[in-house]
Amino acid sequence: MRSAKLIVQGLLNLADVHINGDRAWDMQVYDDRLYSRVLREGSLGLGEAYMDGWWEVQELDEFFNRVLRADLEQKVTGNWKTLLWIIGQRVMNRQKKSVAHHIGEHHYDIGNDLYTAMLDRRKVYSCGYWCHASNLDQAQEAKLDLVCRKLDLQPGQKILDIGCGWGSLAKFAAEKYQVSVIGITVSKEQLALGRELCAGLPIELRFQDYRDIEGEYDHIVSLGMVEHVGYKNFRTYMQTVYDHLKPEGLFLLHTIGSYCSSKETDPWIGKYIFPHSLVPSAVQLTRAMEKLFIIEDWHNFGLDYSKTLMAWFKNFDANWAALRPKYGDRFYRMWKYYLHASAGTFRSRKNSVWQIVLSKGGLPEGYESVR
Repeated sequence: MRSAKLIVQGLLNLADVHINGDRAWDMQVYDDRLYSRVLREGSLGLGEAYMDGWWEVQELDEFFNRVLRADLEQKVTGNWKTLLWIIGQRVMNRQKKSVAHHIGEHHYDIGNDLYTAMLDRRKVYSCGYWCHASNLDQAQEAKLDLVCRKLDLQPGQKILDIGCGWGSLAKFAAEKYQVSVIGITVSKEQLALGRELCAGLPIELRFQDYRDIEGEYDHIVSLGMVEHVGYKNFRTYMQTVYDHLKPEGLFLLHTIGSYCSSKETDPWIGKYIFPHSLVPSAVQLTRAMEKLFIIEDWHNFGLDYSKTLMAWFKNFDANWAALRPKYGDRFYRMWKYYLHASAGTFRSRKNSVWQIVLSKGGLPEGYESVR
C-alpha cells in the first residue's frame, strides 16, 4: 500500500498536485486503497473511487486540467480487464445500427427533468459560444445563430438536423430564419419533449438513425452527434450526408475533436456516461470526407466548452435538492465527475470544439468565414 502511494504521489508531483495538500486542486484522500486501485485500474478505477467517496478535490476541473497537461494517463497502465475492454472497442463495431439506440437509452433518456435543470432555456446540449456572451442562455443562443449564419439560411429552405436533441436548433432556425426542419434523434425522451416544444412550427422530429435518412436537403447540420458514430462508421456517416445534400448545399459539422487519433474512449466515460462513444481526430474526419467534401471553413472554440460545462454544473448543483430524491447521491458524484473532468479536457487543450463547414464540390465563389 505504501509503495503504491509513493508511485501515485510521484506521478501527481509531475502535475503539481499534492496528496492532502492545501491548494484547491490538491487531492484529498479518504481511503488509502485508492492508490493501488488507480495503479491497477487506471482511469476507470479513479472515477469509480470518486463515486465511492474515496477522494475529493475542491476544484475538480482544475485537477484534471493539470493531470491531463502532464500526460499522466500515459504513465499509468491499466490491468488486464481494461486491456480486454480496449481490445473489444477495437475489434467490434460498437456503433453498428442495431445498437444505435443504446446511447439514447443510457444517457439522453435519463430524464428530461435533469436536463431541464442543467441546460439553458432552449435546452442546447452542446458547447455554447461565449465570444460576446455573459451567461449560458446568451452563449447558447449565440451558438445557434452562429450555425444559422454559417449556413446562410434563407426563408423556405429545408434543413436536416442529425442528432436534433430537444429541437433547440430546429426551433431557433424556424422562428428566426423561416426555414423548415427535419430533425432526427435516437432518444425517445428527447423526441417526446422536443415535439411539444416545436409544436406549431414547420418542424418534424423523428426517432431515426442517420443511416435511414431519406430525401434531399438544402443544408444539413449536426451538433455534437458524430461523437457517437465510431471510427468504423465515419465514412458511412459522411457518405450518407453527401447523398442527401443538394449540390449547392452546405454541411455544418459541430463536434468535439481530439488532439490525437484513438479507437477507444476513456473506460470510465464509456461505462457510465457515453457508451460506444469516440471523440474523432482531425485525421479521422478528413480521411472520412476525402473525395466527398471540400472544407470551406474550420473553426475551433474549444475553451468555450470548459465555460459551458462549468455553467451546466452550476445549474445542476443549484437544482440538486429537487433532483436528489430521484437520482441519489452516487449519481450526484458521478455527474459532478463527468462535468468537471470534461471541463478539464478542454482547458488542458486535449479536446477542442470544431465547427466545420463543408460543400460538395467547393462553392464557385468561395466561402467567407463567419464568426
